[in-house]
Amino acid sequence: MIEPNVLTDFNAIVSEPSIDPTTYVHPLASVIGKVILGKHIMVSPMASVRGDEGQPLFIGDDSNVQDGVVIHALETEADGNPVEKNLVEKEGQRYAVYIGQRVSLAHQVQVHGPALIEHDAFVGMKSFIFKSTVGSGCVIEPCSVVMGVTIADGRYVPAGSVIKSQDDADSLPSITDDYPMKDMNKGVIHVNTRLAEAYMKKKNR
Repeated sequence: MIEPNVLTDFNAIVSEPSIDPTTYVHPLASVIGKVILGKHIMVSPMASVRGDEGQPLFIGDDSNVQDGVVIHALETEADGNPVEKNLVEKEGQRYAVYIGQRVSLAHQVQVHGPALIEHDAFVGMKSFIFKSTVGSGCVIEPCSVVMGVTIADGRYVPAGSVIKSQDDADSLPSITDDYPMKDMNKGVIHVNTRLAEAYMKKKNR
């Protein structure tokens, strides 16, 4: 389902999703409101990208939104004015959620804005990101919680961790050459961009 948001007292403009023609949104996924999807993105069944409260939601080229992922955000407008605390900034633009290029959001991930995930990050199954920035090249292993922190580039969060203080975030280990998941995201990106391409070919026949 792809549809505009509805008018509310916290969202006074009706916006249609902006979806690059190379991006595939499965019929059982939902993309609603002010959502910007770049090139070669795979949005899988039962994913929900819902820009009808906090907005805009941005997802960069070659990223993937896997089965059951939820992307949503706290309200970014009140009485016609921006709610600054619920916005993140990237390259001079403000977003409720910004997800960079070549980011994998694995099955049942929740990203709740305000949140920013930089390029080449992998967020593992059933993890939760809220009010946080995740640096480029990071790995969030499955079933982790990241709340209210900034994670530096090239760090990983061990599976099942709860990261709620900046001290904990600053103490996270760096990704080294012997880290088992160091290059996993490259394979995930390859699979999902090829799936998006193949499904779009099938759709356009």
